[in-house]
Amino acid sequence: MDDFDIILENGIHFGRGGDKSASKDGKVKTKAKKKGYVTGAHGSGSARQKAKYRTQRANRHKGNP
Repeated sequence: MDDFDIILENGIHFGRGGDKSASKDGKVKTKAKKKGYVTGAHGSGSARQKAKYRTQRANRHKGNP
């Protein structure tokens, strides 16, 4: 039998896809969470500026008398 006959006899089953846990191997989905983008290392001027502001904010209360 070819595939068409099997589909005619049994129909098409639109069920759940494969295992979802296999797709989660610790990958980062958004660029905003990648270290290169957070630190501004990828070359974007605005990202470098934001990284500078983040370091200033982080260092603001680091025990400066």
